[in-house]
Amino acid sequence: MASSKPPSEVTTLPRNATAPRRRIFVRGLELDAYIGVYDSEQGAPQPLIIDLDVEVIEPSEPVGDRLEDVVCYNKLTQGVKAIIAEGHIKLVETLAERIADLALSNPMAISVRVRIEKPRAIPEASAAGVELERTKR
Repeated sequence: MASSKPPSEVTTLPRNATAPRRRIFVRGLELDAYIGVYDSEQGAPQPLIIDLDVEVIEPSEPVGDRLEDVVCYNKLTQGVKAIIAEGHIKLVETLAERIADLALSNPMAISVRVRIEKPRAIPEASAAGVELERTKR
């Protein structure tokens, strides 16, 4: 038989667990990137389609219609562009991890989902790619 803790010993959830949340997203971001491991993928940019979904904790104070009170999807997009501008990346998984790290670097972000599609990766498919999810611990 499992024992239960008395009410005075119940662990309280961290503020993050119960705080109001929202999602910031960028869908269908079309960018060209130098990416790939195969010889045919070297030296020429390839199109990518990137989806980014970031779960954030809402500020404790009401948002006062100020950009600094929110996670800015435009800043996230500019950050993704900066990562791609750094140069050739071999794997879409590496790019997805870098984008996830960027999103989670914001103190309000608690989780992220990144999806990257390479529309020309497989001739018989509309796209191939990777999707990952990360959560702050």
